[in-house]
Amino acid sequence: MTAASKVRGKVVVITGGARGIGLATATALQALGAKVAIGDIDEATVKESGTARGFEHYGRLDVTDTGSFESFLDEVERTVGPIDVLINNAGIMPTGRFVDEPDQLTRRILDINVYGVIVGSKLGLARMLPRQRGHVINIASLAGETHIPGLATYNASKHAVLGFTDTLREEYRGSGVHFSSVLPTLTNTELGSGVTAPKLLRPAEPEEIADAIVALIVAPKSKVRVTAVAGLVSQLVGLLPEAVGDGIARALGSGRAFLDDVDSDRRKAYEDRARSA
Repeated sequence: MTAASKVRGKVVVITGGARGIGLATATALQALGAKVAIGDIDEATVKESGTARGFEHYGRLDVTDTGSFESFLDEVERTVGPIDVLINNAGIMPTGRFVDEPDQLTRRILDINVYGVIVGSKLGLARMLPRQRGHVINIASLAGETHIPGLATYNASKHAVLGFTDTLREEYRGSGVHFSSVLPTLTNTELGSGVTAPKLLRPAEPEEIADAIVALIVAPKSKVRVTAVAGLVSQLVGLLPEAVGDGIARALGSGRAFLDDVDSDRRKAYEDRARSA
């Protein structure tokens, strides 16, 4: 059975769908015949992306606001159909030293990256359980399996997403609802602008992440790491003694990639947007 036959006709909701990984995923799924709904806090951009590609539904969505999230899902089910797949993709990744991070920004990262995923998963699950079918896919990060200087709160948020998703996967085993995590490496989107990937680890393209998500929908499993090489390195380093693993990470440049090596000028537009309330 082809990927298209497994995806065709499915109603898929993607948060943070106006750009980057979310938009690439929406585009890939639409090409396979899925009915796609994208939501994003950036109302102008989500409208532009939605109309340009002719998605079945698009609109403003604040994942930190339960009312906004519930209303968005209700509207999708009313106008498009029962939701088969919910992809909790919305997230932000400000960089910098933790001691300099304003409390408001710390809360914003956790609100979007963790609380937004929890809210979406709960609302999606409540719709899927009575039907005994559905799939919640949460976008985590390889940062959720490691520790990268310059991303302390972001790392914490992605560790949380992984633990949360794995727990739901076991809690609802046999219910007909699947839970999966996606762990991208640094990706060539605005979120990764101005950041140089550590040595030997090329950045992923958003289309690669989209392809991995499509594969998860076709054949659900607990998690997928992208790229395969970066995922293997992450897993291997995690198995090594702490001093050895940290030494390898430093040798690859991970200790500087999100701090001293950041091109602040290239990154400014993203940082300004990510930090704005």
